[in-house]
Amino acid sequence: MRIAQVCAVVSTLLFTVVAFADVKPNQLFSDHAVLQGGMSVPVWGTADPGEKVVVSFAKQRKVTTADADGKWRVKLGKLTVGGPFVMTITGKNTVTINDVLVGEDWIGSGQSNMAFTVSAKVAAFAGMQDEDKEIAAANYPQLRIFMATTKKTYEPQSEISGEWKIATPENAPAFSAVAYLFGRDLNQALREPVGMVVVAFGASTAESWVSRPVAAGDPQIKTMLDHFDDLYSFYKTHPNATTDQAPSAPQTINARPGKPGPLRDPVQDQHQPTVLYNGMVHPIIPFAMRGVIWYQGESIVGGKAGVAIYPHVMEALVKDWRQEWGEGNFPFYCVQLPPLKNSSNNPMVREGQAHLLSLPDTGMAVTLDVGDPTNVHPKNKEPVGDRLSRIALANVYGKKIEFSGPVLAGMQIEGANIVLHFSHAAGLIGKGGPLQWFQVAGADGRYVSAMAIIRGEAVVVHSDEVVSPVSVRYAWDNYPDGANLINGAGLPAAPFRTDSQDALSAIAKDFTGK
Repeated sequence: MRIAQVCAVVSTLLFTVVAFADVKPNQLFSDHAVLQGGMSVPVWGTADPGEKVVVSFAKQRKVTTADADGKWRVKLGKLTVGGPFVMTITGKNTVTINDVLVGEDWIGSGQSNMAFTVSAKVAAFAGMQDEDKEIAAANYPQLRIFMATTKKTYEPQSEISGEWKIATPENAPAFSAVAYLFGRDLNQALREPVGMVVVAFGASTAESWVSRPVAAGDPQIKTMLDHFDDLYSFYKTHPNATTDQAPSAPQTINARPGKPGPLRDPVQDQHQPTVLYNGMVHPIIPFAMRGVIWYQGESIVGGKAGVAIYPHVMEALVKDWRQEWGEGNFPFYCVQLPPLKNSSNNPMVREGQAHLLSLPDTGMAVTLDVGDPTNVHPKNKEPVGDRLSRIALANVYGKKIEFSGPVLAGMQIEGANIVLHFSHAAGLIGKGGPLQWFQVAGADGRYVSAMAIIRGEAVVVHSDEVVSPVSVRYAWDNYPDGANLINGAGLPAAPFRTDSQDALSAIAKDFTGK
């Protein structure tokens, strides 16, 4: 080997050793970060095995030693809102992290409608209504957003890529629109720093965000996980195989037939279980935060079987994340899918999303009035951010504001009429005119259009075609254009039906899940 080559190899090895020896925090702890106030805050990273690491922040000094794998973690005591502060992390080297604020942190996750950016110039499918106006007004120095680089992996990862960006007109175009609007509204209402960590991936299914231990221990999700493992093993041993040669997917769950052709690496398929949890969620646990906002559900690809299991998978996901974070039942607020002339956004999926409210400290932002007939990525994101922030402001921060549209609380039959009772019904009206999209059915289960009128905080539904009605449904369609039941705060009612006891019990709860 030539002398020059030897020197190059030695230089590379020395650089590798030095790089590994350097103390390095997780990327979440970098310039412009927002740390969670009012609770203990873990800080972690890597160093040389056995290396002493000192973390100094806001008059606190924590000391630890990197373990045999070169990993270290300290836990800061409860932090007081404020800043900017400087964090120093010292080992054999010193890392200085500037302009760190303490305030409220939330995580934004899900699929493309969470990844959807403020500007269409960043992502062609995205771009808010009046995006130029939104961008020009994005001057909120205490709002910072961490847009994580997307990553799918087979094994859980320790590192996340991305950087904190301050909300300015220069940075706003690349922000998640929903996360930005939610964070902006919190920042303005609370007058405190707000940080948003966005881990989202387009077209992802719920099971891709669940950890392996939970998936393996759940009989319904394990079916998908076993298929994924079989497919992964097959792909590694048959890299040139075609899709028709691969193991068949279970047809009773979220089966995705795929396109004929060369078999792709299943790890890079965001429909497979665990891959996004491994690549994007595991690396940010246990970052101290207040709660999660979630926008996902358009990628249920297993037909009726997929729709049927979706509520179960989402419940498993929420319990999984809460267990992993170890912060108890942190708030988890989802966005119910808006109308769309496509089977992906159908009333059964929306009903499945409402099932999440059976868990404590959950909430749901209804978007029945902000859909687009042909675009799965509706650009009217302002109401989405507003409705999510209302739930948080009312239920986490104690603001006396209405945060929910009318919620079905029960029904009674009065002769040929059905009377529906609602909570969150102050100022109940039909937006723009008479109530629409109500239907009734008799014992035969055949639904017909019905007239509906408001009586105080109740709705009376009637059809001359049904002499003895037994059930009602509202906005039960993929695209219920004109569904208009709202309350005095202008917040819409979610679709509902009363012919399923399970469905009624799920949606008859307050939208905080309490």
